[in-house]
Amino acid sequence: MLPIILESSRLRVAVAGAGEGLTRRLGMLAAAGVAKPAIFTQRLPEPNEIATFSVLFVAGLGDEESTRLAAMARAARVLVNVEDRPALCDFHVPAQVRRGDLCITVSTGGRSPALSRIVRERIEADIGPEWDRHLDEISDARAKWRDAGLEPDEISQRTRALVLDKGWVT
Repeated sequence: MLPIILESSRLRVAVAGAGEGLTRRLGMLAAAGVAKPAIFTQRLPEPNEIATFSVLFVAGLGDEESTRLAAMARAARVLVNVEDRPALCDFHVPAQVRRGDLCITVSTGGRSPALSRIVRERIEADIGPEWDRHLDEISDARAKWRDAGLEPDEISQRTRALVLDKGWVT
C-alpha cells in the first residue's frame, strides 16, 4: 500500500454505477471537495471517455460490467476503484474521519472494510468537531513560525508543544 492524498481540484473524476454504491461514492466525493464528477448511471462510459479521466470509481454494478470498466480504465492508464472488488482496484478508499481539512484515514488494504469502519468509529468518538478549530489555530501559529524563519524541525517541536499544552491530546 502507498497511502497518498490526491488533490481533487487537479483531477478529472468519474463515477459509473447504480444504487446505494453510487450514492456512497458520490457522498464521499462531495465530502472530499470533488465539485463535478462525471456520472454514468444510464450507460457505461466508452473507452475514449474513460481516457479523459484521472480516476474512475465503479460502484453498484455487476461483475461483468465492473470487470470491463476496470480493464478499460487500466488500458487508458486511469486509476480505478471498484467497490468491494479489491482484485479490480488500483487503489482502495480508506475509512475517513473529516474535521474540516483534518482528514484521518484507516485502511486494511481492502482485507476488512468492517474493521476499518470500527476503527474509524472509535476515532470519530475521540476526535470531535472541535478539531476543525484546533487546526485553524495550529495553522495560524505555523504560518507565524515560518514567517519568523524557523526550521521545519523547530516548527514541528512547537506544534507538538502547542497541542500538548492545550490538552488536545493526552
